[in-house]
Amino acid sequence: MESIRSKIIRRLQRFIELDVNGLRSCILSKFLNVKETTVDKLHAAITEKYAVSRSAVASMVGYIYSKIGILRSYKESYKTPIIYSLKEEYADLIRNALESSNTAQPAV
Repeated sequence: MESIRSKIIRRLQRFIELDVNGLRSCILSKFLNVKETTVDKLHAAITEKYAVSRSAVASMVGYIYSKIGILRSYKESYKTPIIYSLKEEYADLIRNALESSNTAQPAV
């Protein structure tokens, strides 16, 4: 039976392989740099480099949370936004996946 960690590695690699403009890698690296964030804060940080809508960022964060499984979320009350944070046990997987994708892509 395949371990959870190896399933996450495979899903993470597949997620990064489909990264055509670097947005997915940027979102993953933001989660490595900050302890916790909301979709609005993440969107504000990403729009400095990419022209992307808030709903696109929210969709990508939701995918990372639900399908890849490397984020945790909580809500302080029903009026506050959801706060996402990286599960620390998977930080090394993200670093390795991002490094291997950077070395796999040829420099232009």
